[in-house]
Amino acid sequence: MLDNEAFGSFVFYSTLLIIKMYIVAIITGQVRLRKKAFANPEDAMRHGGLHFAREDPDVERCRRAHHNDMENIFPFLFLGAVYSMTEPALPIARTHFQVFFLGRLVHTVAYLLALKAPTRSLAYTVAQVPCFSMAVQVLIAVASYR
Repeated sequence: MLDNEAFGSFVFYSTLLIIKMYIVAIITGQVRLRKKAFANPEDAMRHGGLHFAREDPDVERCRRAHHNDMENIFPFLFLGAVYSMTEPALPIARTHFQVFFLGRLVHTVAYLLALKAPTRSLAYTVAQVPCFSMAVQVLIAVASYR
């Protein structure tokens, strides 16, 4: 499948997105430790006592960023894989993947650093454009098989 250059490009950007999600998870854990805000009593006990089994706004911001990634990156993984199989032109496919990746990267940075609105919203919208485009192209490609 890696002979399909569009699919190879998709795999590259998808892997970067998964690494980015892992980094957000690590950041969430580090913020938990720094703020002593643990989700589970056993973790709180290990790090100072039950009173540290609590929520923290900074931890929750990290968690929301991670959750938003899952809501958007998982559909991209499906759409991008199927779109790659429709044999799109490589420059167009690569642009779809790059725009989505950069949009999600900016979205995460804007979320974690609480950047001024509408930075996060714009990044979200920019990342949705290639997804919508890929979905339409996949539907067109398979419409004749219906």
